[in-house]
Amino acid sequence: MLGLNIFRLIGNFFELLFVPFKWLRLEVAKGSAGWWTSNAVNWFFLAILVVLFAYWMKEAARFSREGTEDRA
Repeated sequence: MLGLNIFRLIGNFFELLFVPFKWLRLEVAKGSAGWWTSNAVNWFFLAILVVLFAYWMKEAARFSREGTEDRA
């Protein structure tokens, strides 16, 4: 019984977590700027990914230039 309650708790948590996305899909996406508002989250994550990738490449170049890169 306890195991079942834990899985229900996890399910309820994720239902609560995705309420804003359901609102975006059902209410906001049907407006005049629907595509842009629906994909704003995707654009946000893509921007974070580009920034992190640029930082990674900068650090890789720095380690390569200093000769401290792990060449195992």
